[in-house]
Amino acid sequence: MEIRVTAAGPGTERLWRDALGEGRLTLPFCEACGRAHFFPRVLCPHCGANAIVLRPASGRGTVHSTTTVRRRAEEGGDYNVALIDFAEGPRMMARVDGVAPAAVAIGMAVEAAIVTEDEAPLVVFRPVAEGA
Repeated sequence: MEIRVTAAGPGTERLWRDALGEGRLTLPFCEACGRAHFFPRVLCPHCGANAIVLRPASGRGTVHSTTTVRRRAEEGGDYNVALIDFAEGPRMMARVDGVAPAAVAIGMAVEAAIVTEDEAPLVVFRPVAEGA
């Protein structure tokens, strides 16, 4: 289901977060140039048009870049921060769960999941098993 962004509406980011809260991952698409982008914004970063709709995202992606953030074990331990290229094209900064931080690798196939942290929905990625 597409969500149309209008000037009189609540705004692109609010609509995106509301959909995420309902368990739906969407990406902003520009109807003028046909390209997807991330993060949600009022104008298309590719062509400047304001014809933005939120469309369901596949959730599939590939790790473009990753780093391990070191923390003491009593502070929660190490975690990774990765740049994920969605199959639809846009890139998102997120965390890859389900694998040790140092095991996240460039080119790794991942799939998005919506989790709740600090009472808010959050997009994380998990490795996709080979052949899946």
